[in-house]
Amino acid sequence: MDWRGGRRSNNIEDQRNSSPMAAGIGGAGLILRFLPYLLGTKIGRIILLIAGLGYVGAHFLGIDILQLLGGGGTAQQTANNLSPEDKEMADFVSVILANTEDTWRVQFQQAGRTYQEPRLVLLSNQVQSACGFAQAAMGPFYCPSDKKVYIDLHFYRELKTTLGSPGDFAQAYVIAHEVGHHVQNLLGISDKVSQAQQNASEVNSNKLSVRLELQADCFAGIWAHFADSQRKIIEAGDIDEAFKAAGNLGDDALQRKASGNIRPETFTHGTSVQRADWFRRGLDKGTLDACNTFAASK
Repeated sequence: MDWRGGRRSNNIEDQRNSSPMAAGIGGAGLILRFLPYLLGTKIGRIILLIAGLGYVGAHFLGIDILQLLGGGGTAQQTANNLSPEDKEMADFVSVILANTEDTWRVQFQQAGRTYQEPRLVLLSNQVQSACGFAQAAMGPFYCPSDKKVYIDLHFYRELKTTLGSPGDFAQAYVIAHEVGHHVQNLLGISDKVSQAQQNASEVNSNKLSVRLELQADCFAGIWAHFADSQRKIIEAGDIDEAFKAAGNLGDDALQRKASGNIRPETFTHGTSVQRADWFRRGLDKGTLDACNTFAASK
């Protein structure tokens, strides 16, 4: 990929040098440290009440109060403590995220909507998200509650060595897929699926999850479509990298690798063929209408 000259996103939170406590609450840890003393005095209890009301108010205003208190760091704040390889990877992620921002901003404008950019959190080992405590072993994920994408960049090593999907475009596909979940959240698709799953059996709930994941693959294909046609960052072999990554991350491929047993009723992301096919559909068509996985027969 020809990514190095691209615009960097301002929506990166680099928590790779933060402890799990700092990553979750940052400077708010000072409040926890002195909590017993605050609770023991009248003025202390008043301070806690004011702080609590301020947090609730900030939440309704869409302000990340934990970030203001120092929870996690920006890429700039942590850059001095990272290796050259780590810094380059952070730059890469920032450029790809910016690229998705440019793509979806236009798509939403054409649909008469305003695109709300997600934030992307770089983590090490574990993190406290609005969706709960998460470990790197879970892999990259999107949390709709705080509209953030979370990724431990060590996952890319596993993608290359364990899952057999090397290449920077394969890495970019992973980011574009998670951003695809953000798009689903903004469009109200995620909420509709969650509501449908509440009254569904486990098997049918899994089928809905598959459709949601395949649509995120298709949305990643839309990003690739415009990355190729408008920004010219795609080089020879890049698309094959994405197809290979999509295939290697199929439920059947992962189950075969893990145990040798394939159980379609437990699939939550789709087969290798499905994932590659829906990515290709988004790549070829470049439109939201092409990504209606819920109306498709397979």
